[in-house]
Amino acid sequence: MSSSKEYDEKVDRTSSVEKGAVHDYVVADTDNRYHFDAVDLDRVQRKLKQRHVQMIAIAGTLGTGLFLGSGHALQAAGPLGALIAYGLVGTTAYASLCSIGEMTSHAPISGTFPHFAARWVDPAFGFATGWNYFYTNAISVPVEVTAAGILLTFWDPDTNHQAAYTAAICVLVCAINIFGVRWFGESEFVFSIIKLLLITVLIITGLVIDLGGGPLHDRLGFRYWKNPGPLNGAGLEPKHPSLDKFLGIVSVLVQAAFSFQGMELVAIAASETMSPRRNIAKAIRRVFWRILLFYMLGVLITGMIVPFNDDSLLQSSGTAAESPYVIAMTRAGIKVLPHIINAGIFTSAFSAGNSFLFCASRVLYGLALRGQAPKIFTYCTKGGLPLAAVLAASCFSLLSFLNVSSGAATVFTWLVNLSTVGGFFGWLSMNVTYIFFYRGFRAQGLDRTKLVYHSKLQPYLAWWGICWISLFILINGFSVFWHFNASGFLTAYINVPLFLGLYVVWKVIKRTKVWKPHEMDFVTGIPTLEETELPEEPPRTVGEKIAAVLF
Repeated sequence: MSSSKEYDEKVDRTSSVEKGAVHDYVVADTDNRYHFDAVDLDRVQRKLKQRHVQMIAIAGTLGTGLFLGSGHALQAAGPLGALIAYGLVGTTAYASLCSIGEMTSHAPISGTFPHFAARWVDPAFGFATGWNYFYTNAISVPVEVTAAGILLTFWDPDTNHQAAYTAAICVLVCAINIFGVRWFGESEFVFSIIKLLLITVLIITGLVIDLGGGPLHDRLGFRYWKNPGPLNGAGLEPKHPSLDKFLGIVSVLVQAAFSFQGMELVAIAASETMSPRRNIAKAIRRVFWRILLFYMLGVLITGMIVPFNDDSLLQSSGTAAESPYVIAMTRAGIKVLPHIINAGIFTSAFSAGNSFLFCASRVLYGLALRGQAPKIFTYCTKGGLPLAAVLAASCFSLLSFLNVSSGAATVFTWLVNLSTVGGFFGWLSMNVTYIFFYRGFRAQGLDRTKLVYHSKLQPYLAWWGICWISLFILINGFSVFWHFNASGFLTAYINVPLFLGLYVVWKVIKRTKVWKPHEMDFVTGIPTLEETELPEEPPRTVGEKIAAVLF
């Protein structure tokens, strides 16, 4: 790349972000193979409004992982064990979100954290991160489509209709994303409101049942924490009860992680968000309370109203019938709510599929922009929709038809398990990239406290995330070492050589290098605050003031 003078006051005519003048490089000009061109092909448009972003942040990840998965966690680890697992994974999810949030506050551009990884760690690391994250989200689309189809069997148990339901859900999920980001934002806004109402109703109803307010007036309190007890064992070390109970907690870490997966959606959508720095800062600051209120309180109530040895928890119907809340309501004599809950959970599964498809397409688009995916995926419509990337990601939804055939379902289950571990690599990459970002900012004399969003707990949060997530990756398939089988081992650990393989291949082919702090580029192609943030209008009416508090 030639000297920075060549780009002085050069305007990006192709980008909807109106990047304006590109400033002089902060870093010294080094090997031109590693710099990013100031004028890229980014053509997406900022159409997500503040209310969209805030609602996605508040309820975006509330889904089957919490509504149904909390029952599996309760059965495997007991009420206290499930609470510990969700709490620990919640801290790592929060650490990852704070890390990506601060980097996005500096650079709200397409490509998000895989681009940050390539720009501030190593282009090969960005390549591995991007393709791992694309796969993780793309394969999660058919997972949620399948879950939504299974939820419909609560009303229609005829399995011959499953293929038709799957096809209808696939078409709707893909259509919302093909229609554009505005449709995606509006749909997620509505879905988030439904999910918020659902989890609020479940927590309140669970509390009422626990305090004896149900038709049977049986006050439970912490009865089930005493009998059968607060912790359940994994059944791997029956001769050593304490060790077995510890293994029970470890066994639900992956399940808990699946419940938090996708929390970073607000940062991924930054390049298509109005006033991204201000809105994402607001969203991330509220995430801690969301985790505490919805996840931790939800899991606590679950453990108070259903014992971990309840036979209904062992059923794997995939519908609301296995939800601990429905089990408790049925026992308490409440008959209407289970149908309402199943409808709400169906909405959450549909919403999750919608969100994963959005994430997969935007990550693929970002990879293509930087030359790490085929150039055809950079194609955008006049309305700013990366159509080629959306269509490519949509093709993965067809994998949901594998579940219609019992033989193909085994292959599908294997792919699903790979995606869950892939989510850990995504979080790990965010925190590793942040450490490099932090070092580079400090080395170049830049003040991160002047960013619209920064966390006072950094870089300690990032290190916390790195340590725990690395441990999660290593121990996620621990049970296979008690009763070894090859398929279980591959499912748990094949992501490790896959990620390392992607890194090594790109590093060897492109001969990339790890960036030194003084070489990192914090300027090129990054819009200034004035170019992205619209003036904030103070609320005038009562309705606007209420909306300002909520959103």
